[in-house]
Amino acid sequence: MSTGARLLVSTLLAGALLIGAAEARSVKWARSGDSLTLDPHAQNEGPTHALAHHIYEPLIIRDNQGKPLPALAVSWMITSDPTVWEFKLREGVKFHDGTPFTADDVIFSYDRARQPTSDMKSLLSSIDALIKVDDHTLQIKTKGPNPLLPANLTDLFIMSKAWAEKNNATKVQDFKNKEENYAVRNANGTGPFVLISREPDVKTVMRRNESYWGKGQVPLEITELVYTPIKADATRIAALLSGEVDFVQDVPVQDIQRLQGDDKLRVAVGPENRSIFLGMNVGDPELKTSNIKGKNPFADKRVRHAINMAVNRQAIQRVVMRGQSIPTGIIAPPGVNGYTKDLDVIPPNDAAKAKAMLAEAGYPDGFSVTFHCPNDRYVNDEAICQAVVGQLAQIGIKANLVSQSKSIHFPLIQKNEADFYLLGWGVPTFDSHYIFTFLYHTKTDKEGGWNGTRYSNPEIDAMTVGLTKETDLNKRNQTIAQMWKVLQDQTIYIPIHVQTLAYAMKPDLEIPVDISNQPKLKFVKIKK
Repeated sequence: MSTGARLLVSTLLAGALLIGAAEARSVKWARSGDSLTLDPHAQNEGPTHALAHHIYEPLIIRDNQGKPLPALAVSWMITSDPTVWEFKLREGVKFHDGTPFTADDVIFSYDRARQPTSDMKSLLSSIDALIKVDDHTLQIKTKGPNPLLPANLTDLFIMSKAWAEKNNATKVQDFKNKEENYAVRNANGTGPFVLISREPDVKTVMRRNESYWGKGQVPLEITELVYTPIKADATRIAALLSGEVDFVQDVPVQDIQRLQGDDKLRVAVGPENRSIFLGMNVGDPELKTSNIKGKNPFADKRVRHAINMAVNRQAIQRVVMRGQSIPTGIIAPPGVNGYTKDLDVIPPNDAAKAKAMLAEAGYPDGFSVTFHCPNDRYVNDEAICQAVVGQLAQIGIKANLVSQSKSIHFPLIQKNEADFYLLGWGVPTFDSHYIFTFLYHTKTDKEGGWNGTRYSNPEIDAMTVGLTKETDLNKRNQTIAQMWKVLQDQTIYIPIHVQTLAYAMKPDLEIPVDISNQPKLKFVKIKK
């Protein structure tokens, strides 16, 4: 974007349908796993954000196709200074406790989100200063021109400064070390629903915010929202069929066809902006969980290439996912800036060649390693891991599977305690910089928060930081292409597939698949 270029965004959903004659009602929403915390800056994780979007709000949101829309900001633009973005904030907005929303709350929230224990800090690392012009005008000065800044703000939720200070919640929860604060189980946002009760892993109850600023602009027909995690697939679907719940976000692939044939239900299917892949500890001199001592098999690129050939994506798609996945050779999903079909190359599945490559690397008999997997986060995550275990056994690698809840699994990755693991990654900014920052950058206090591979490349780090300052889009895209060429050759991760989603619901609800898997239920109309 050239200096002084202006991006004005129209009023949120101008011309949207007003509340109709359909009767508003309670909606019971179920999915496989719970939000990890209500602290809006503690965990950068999809289900955590999905719940938070109903209570808190960012300056900018995305619709179900990923298009940016105004939320607490009504417009944003680059000023005459290319390092300064100006945001016009929405007037007349109040937090759930009645406190007026102002620029002070945004400044407080962004400063809070930059704290060391925040999992969102990398998204704000380019900020140099937050400047209050007036109560409803905020300027953000970056360390260099940053055309990506607005795209980084769509999951950065705004808290009430007064509420956080009153309740001793000014510091972000240290999730990795199981710390608690008042914001972990309590909330005070500006969003369409007000928190009534929170029982982690059991139930979260919210009621409609009758003072919501968007009332009359969006349907907001749900009077009560009851969010219930139901881990077991069969139990979750049984709850839908019995009428115990109204909306299931994680429909098991084996049940899609059956539910599509039920005229008492509606099923929506679509791709997610998320890839599923394997991560390996490539940096430590020795793996803690392997039978190989004195060296690290994953540090040898030949071993990583062998694993890449041994993983049979097509078989996983056919047998495990029942066709509901898109095999991939890159961890950047289609639609993300930097993805190309030329990069998305899946190596031929060749166990014999992979085994020979292992022997060439010095492991003719293979090796053993602990393989960590979540069992309540991604579509068929545990079954994917079980398939990988069998495929790697064919080349002599014994992957000892440890399958656990995401609340246990994720801290292992963030604390560098997993040698081999499965992870999924969505890209809310729709730009490769997000992937480079979180998954490839050397792990520091500010960057590389989900880089459990211990991979460290100073040149890649420097180019990652440089992407936030480059305003020449051609040069920027050339740098992204150069980075992917290096990283694809290094094979730090083993891409498996792009995840496909299915939602099932009562017929009076129409909830489209959200490309970020963050359905925003304020937009839902209830049909007669």
